[in-house]
Amino acid sequence: MLNLGSALEVSFAASICVLHGSYFRGVFMSLKRIPAEIRSYGIYNGWDRESKELPEIVKHTHDVPAEPGVEFGYIVRIRKARGKWLRFCIAHPGIPDEDGQVMPPFEGRERIKSNDYQFFLGDCIWEPTHNKVGRWQLSTWIEDELVADQKFMVQVPQPEAKESPRPSPYKDPQRQF
Repeated sequence: MLNLGSALEVSFAASICVLHGSYFRGVFMSLKRIPAEIRSYGIYNGWDRESKELPEIVKHTHDVPAEPGVEFGYIVRIRKARGKWLRFCIAHPGIPDEDGQVMPPFEGRERIKSNDYQFFLGDCIWEPTHNKVGRWQLSTWIEDELVADQKFMVQVPQPEAKESPRPSPYKDPQRQF
């Protein structure tokens, strides 16, 4: 005789694991997580890809002005993952190429070189800026485990409001005391 109760319980547990992005390895197995944390996010000073130095944070924010040369992203610290592959994706708001076709998201891989590894994922605004406006999502995975994810809103900068001087109540000819 088939016990449908336990089959449904296993099916439910498997679907919960799939919904959380994990592979189902067994109902009672615990999954080992890779220790990772976002150290900083926002706008950074210029970053040199060839240098081992990470950029310095200028402003912690999710709102990025659409101005040429503005570097934004995050730095993630990853521990106990030496030798594993890190995968990243920068999903942009539909930037067209030279032919007018929407470019795919920027993706890449990098080998983790130490057990205490810091990684910068980011992008820089370039001309023309009008097609860079919108939501950007930056994501990092290690062995199919999402370890960092941030959303940034690139916006046309608003002109700074100039304060108009208020007229003095003592100089207002229509004001009566």
